Amino acid sequence: MTEKQKMLAGEMYDPLDPVLVEDRHAARIGFQKINALSDEYKDSRQALLKELLSNSGNGLWIEPPFYCDYGYNITLGDNVFMNFNCCILDVAPVTIGNNVMMAPNVQIYTATHPLEAMERNSGREFAKSITIGNDVWIGGNAVICPGVTIGNGAVIGAGAVVTRDIPDNVFAAGNPAKPIKEIDNG
Repeated sequence: MTEKQKMLAGEMYDPLDPVLVEDRHAARIGFQKINALSDEYKDSRQALLKELLSNSGNGLWIEPPFYCDYGYNITLGDNVFMNFNCCILDVAPVTIGNNVMMAPNVQIYTATHPLEAMERNSGREFAKSITIGNDVWIGGNAVICPGVTIGNGAVIGAGAVVTRDIPDNVFAAGNPAKPIKEIDNG
């Protein structure tokens, strides 16, 4: 397997592999162009976003700055909004449903490292996919950790650290985030 294939399979891989370094470089050039454009050039910014995030639906709106590792591992549904300073480390697939809103400073991290120091110091890493359902609202400064699924209709409170799955139609908050109350999305 190539290092990229290992990465996408969730196995330990070498992030310094030349193909992966080039892919990250291309994404950085893309989001730096996006982040540098003023509001006078919204149409150009939208075109660049569609190029970087080619697996996105209609109605995508991202307030810059925006950051990601690769872009091609992010799949976005229709009507996704990300406010200022969102960061998606898309080493593994990140799937975001329709009608999802993210407040400023939302961080989505698929990348992770071994717990054991010797293995971690090898420079190799791995990742776990993240799935965010439809009709989700994620509050400011929330962190979505590797391997998490957030259910449809959920609301994640500001500052939450989501370390495990969140069911459909709940308000979850805290560190670690846990369901606080059910939401009637009937």
